[in-house]
Amino acid sequence: MNRAFNRKKDKSWMHTPEALAKHYIPYNVKFLGNTEVEAPKGTEVVKDAVRKLKFQRHIKKSEGQKTPKVELQISIYGVKILDLKTKDVQYNCQLHRISFCADDKTDKRIFTFICKDSESNKHLCFVFDSEKCAEEITLTIGQAFDLAYKKFLESGGKDVETRKQIGTLQKRIQELETENSELKQQLQDLEEQLMISHEPPAGSMSMKPPLSTDVFDMVPFSPATPLVPKPASNGCPPPPPTTLPPDISKDLFGAEPFDPFTCGSADFPPDIQSKLDEMQEGFKMGLTLEGAVFSLDPLDSRC
Repeated sequence: MNRAFNRKKDKSWMHTPEALAKHYIPYNVKFLGNTEVEAPKGTEVVKDAVRKLKFQRHIKKSEGQKTPKVELQISIYGVKILDLKTKDVQYNCQLHRISFCADDKTDKRIFTFICKDSESNKHLCFVFDSEKCAEEITLTIGQAFDLAYKKFLESGGKDVETRKQIGTLQKRIQELETENSELKQQLQDLEEQLMISHEPPAGSMSMKPPLSTDVFDMVPFSPATPLVPKPASNGCPPPPPTTLPPDISKDLFGAEPFDPFTCGSADFPPDIQSKLDEMQEGFKMGLTLEGAVFSLDPLDSRC
């Protein structure tokens, strides 16, 4: 293994400072994965990590899983690991958190770096498989460190502190965006549940508001309410309503008034009929006496 930060004197940087300071250098590589290590640096540390991840990748390959391809974007601000197709950022390793970088002299395809995770504060070793350009990638990361250190000296340390604050703010923005998405999803679920609860079940009839009733719980009858005929289903106009002449000899329910004194003799037995005749005569006499009493003048002193 060769540490990139101690480059030899005959090695010159491969990229212009502007390319790393204002832009980034991309590399397409295969990502074997990352694993936690006990120390932030050391050749034996990365060797153990490489052996472990190679063995895990061999098992996954036997199961039919391919090694994922990613894009590395190297700049003075760090190393980004992106999905090769979607360009989604999988890892964003800030440069001041990378403590060790090395390439394998026995296997020109393998290179690694150790980075301290910002959330768990654990040291993770990232292992990549490139096509015989592991040393070039290692030197590019070393050049990014060299330019970042010079910029740090020029700014008196303020630039690093600013980048830390920017990184913290970017992390907080991502957390707020995630929280906002979760709240939107919860609000949408609540709205759907509310709509479902207000929908009547299938096959049920809609309930109409009850009619107002009187004190005896009866619907008030209004004989003056006109009946409006409905049009026929075939489109023909409805026939005019039939009006019957009012019959004053019938009561409200259409029945003839009952008078027990007008019943014929054939309607009752003789004994009952005689009693009714006596009652009728007595009723007529009572009416005559009552009319005579009320016809007296109370101011006539001659009575």
